Amino acid sequence: MFVAKVTGTLISTQKVEAMVGYKLLVVEPYRLEPKQRKQLVTTGRTFVAVDTLGAGKGEFVLLTQGSSARLTPETKNLPIDAVVVGIVDQVHIDDGCVFDRESAQE
Repeated sequence: MFVAKVTGTLISTQKVEAMVGYKLLVVEPYRLEPKQRKQLVTTGRTFVAVDTLGAGKGEFVLLTQGSSARLTPETKNLPIDAVVVGIVDQVHIDDGCVFDRESAQE
């Protein structure tokens, strides 16, 4: 699993029948900034993930990828490689908070 930020949505009007009705998000994985270890920074990569939770643009989400993406009840029969399995409220590293959803919304 990893943390990613929702940067957009993807709309596909023509797709395999199993994917009809699923919301697709463009997500950008984040990692802990290595020197100061006080903030999350982008990895510079982008993925498309199925969203079963209703995440929105700008939110940090918990993603699972690969065969694990098909282990949720909602995605077990889908041809997917990444799925949102949580919306992140806080991230704590060592003795500090590097992300807080409430503070980020202000």
